[in-house]
Amino acid sequence: MKLSILDQAPVSNNQTAREALEQSVLLAQTAERSGYTRYWIAEHHDLPGLACPAPEVMLPYIGARTSRIRIGSGAVLLPHYRPYKVAETYNMLATLFPDRIDIGIGRAPGASAEVTNALSGHFLQNVWKMPETLKDLLHFIHDDYPEESENAKIKASPLPEIPPEPWLLGTSKKSALLAAEHGLAYAFGMFMSDKDAMEIFNLYKDSFQPGSIEAPKTILAVSAVCAETTEKAEEIALSSLCWSLQRKNGGGLSGVPSIDEAKEFILSSSEKEEELRIMRQKMIIGDPADVKARLLELQKQTKTDEIMIITITYSPQDRLNSYSLIAEHLLEG
Repeated sequence: MKLSILDQAPVSNNQTAREALEQSVLLAQTAERSGYTRYWIAEHHDLPGLACPAPEVMLPYIGARTSRIRIGSGAVLLPHYRPYKVAETYNMLATLFPDRIDIGIGRAPGASAEVTNALSGHFLQNVWKMPETLKDLLHFIHDDYPEESENAKIKASPLPEIPPEPWLLGTSKKSALLAAEHGLAYAFGMFMSDKDAMEIFNLYKDSFQPGSIEAPKTILAVSAVCAETTEKAEEIALSSLCWSLQRKNGGGLSGVPSIDEAKEFILSSSEKEEELRIMRQKMIIGDPADVKARLLELQKQTKTDEIMIITITYSPQDRLNSYSLIAEHLLEG
């Protein structure tokens, strides 16, 4: 079993953004000590309670404070950017941190319509051009443009000895097919998708053509909260569930609420209880034995190469403890 971490850099109601980002560093260090394969940090823009709009800024900060664990973006939201600049940035990271850099690539806006317009203007047109933009990015990363291309004359310097490893992130058949077409490793965000993971992975593997890698390679991203007892895990998870529901319904929570705030929020409406029940079904919540069994069953069903875990709690210590317990029970030896 390979385990990895996806960090959204959540900000709790009692934290500043700086404190939340320092917790991200501590999480990456804990992940390295615990045996996790990789640590990715997500990109979001002007979303209350999420502190990282720029993974490319956080990654060198984290890389300098760790030594072995792979680090990367989860994901670079490519329609916002020119591929040449993205390749330069991640080539430089791969030069500074040899054989440790992943470049997760996504097509979501990661922001409101207003922020999306402020970032890149013609976002929908850029999404439509995503296959070509992705192709350009891969050529710049691998420095393998055909000689007849005008881009063959330029390089995304510095060129590292080992290029950053590209991954395509997605939640649908469309992203799976795009990853397969370009021979890319593929990460499926089950925690934010209603699609069947096994069907998506089978489509990806059946359609795969060698490219950046020679054989299919997958990550399954899931939301999980683990504690010493199931009762404690259920209580801790309330904060994340209520915060997610508030964001979904356009609520005003500025950050992840405390457990008491979450309980008060739930009691304010019977309709919320049903919505939370549905959202909870997408999460893995329990004690170490239960979480281990469910993650192993997911791996068996989907035949994924790796499971990436996203955990959001009010208390940073609860989050670190959750990741540590999962590693202790799944990465023995």
